Amino acid sequence: MRNLLVCLLWVGMFGQCKNTAAQNQQRPRELGIIIGVMPTGKHNSIIDVKGVAVGHTTLVEADSIRTGVTVILPHTGNLFQQKVPAAIYTGNGFGKLAGSTQVNELGNLETPIALTNTLSVPNAMNALISYTLEQPGNEKAGSVNAVVGETNDGYLNDIRGRHVKEHHILSAIKNASTNNLEEGSIGAGTGTVCFGFKGGIGTASRKLPSTLGGYSVGVMVQSNFGGVLNIDGIAVGEYLQKFSFRNELLNNVDGSCMIVVATDAPLDHRNLMRLAKRAMLGLGRTGGIASNGSGDYVIAFSTAVDNQIPNRPDTPTQSFLTLHNDQTSQLFMAAIEATEEAIINSLWMANTTIGIKGNKVERIPVEKILPLFTKEKK
Repeated sequence: MRNLLVCLLWVGMFGQCKNTAAQNQQRPRELGIIIGVMPTGKHNSIIDVKGVAVGHTTLVEADSIRTGVTVILPHTGNLFQQKVPAAIYTGNGFGKLAGSTQVNELGNLETPIALTNTLSVPNAMNALISYTLEQPGNEKAGSVNAVVGETNDGYLNDIRGRHVKEHHILSAIKNASTNNLEEGSIGAGTGTVCFGFKGGIGTASRKLPSTLGGYSVGVMVQSNFGGVLNIDGIAVGEYLQKFSFRNELLNNVDGSCMIVVATDAPLDHRNLMRLAKRAMLGLGRTGGIASNGSGDYVIAFSTAVDNQIPNRPDTPTQSFLTLHNDQTSQLFMAAIEATEEAIINSLWMANTTIGIKGNKVERIPVEKILPLFTKEKK
């Protein structure tokens, strides 16, 4: 009740609600639900990949605006001048992922990644272009490949109002931090729905032992899709009797899931594409079905400093340190586990939300689920 009052007061004064409830919630891992077998990074977050920064702008206004933007920066320098190897994999292509063709054609990323709602993609592209053109050193740039992903938050948000403006994206970039641990009903996850419960932004990471390279893999998701919820091998959706196609109220499994995978392992475009494909296995482990109307995409990039790609190279050739194919399987497993946990975290850390037309989406009932998990903390 106290959090609700704080939220209502904030909305009345500023038109925006901080994710106060999620800040006081414990993640599944903190409650003994250990997803996967690999160790996590220090924060169990995409920011465990050194240099990666995350920023959010959350819009909660009146009774119908429930949306926002989340940005992921592979590094905080001039990304246009020092591009990073990248790849984009399409699990199911019902979406509006801007910039994907050039990423896969050239094998690199030259702007931050922005995630928002479906009808705000053009504004987010404009913001990324403005941000890039205005950076010192980019005065001669005449082409910018802005990468923007989206999910449709129209059940809770007045999506036709297109309330996410260019300044909201620029604010998220400006405030992006390598220490940002926020999850749940924030940024691009403010108005999303997942497995019939409140979805949102979630993140997780895995850290390989030194004997396997010591590399980190971090994942961030924007969850907004359907299926039969499974948490760490337990059929939670079935237990709660809330799953897609159970009755006429739960038939809409369409939505989308944006997945961003970061690693400091020296991977080229080809092996980043292979890594991205494995993230979809993580989505499948949560019970997602990649339905007909779901835009399920994975953006994978490597932050390995020696493999950054200069915009204007001094020589016609460039040497890269590339991990051998035989050394990628452990990274694949890390991506699967981190994606699975990030999706569960996005649900666990979200808040019950009432939006446009009085539509209400409940937070996952943690108190009903916890008794299903009897194993001790590892």
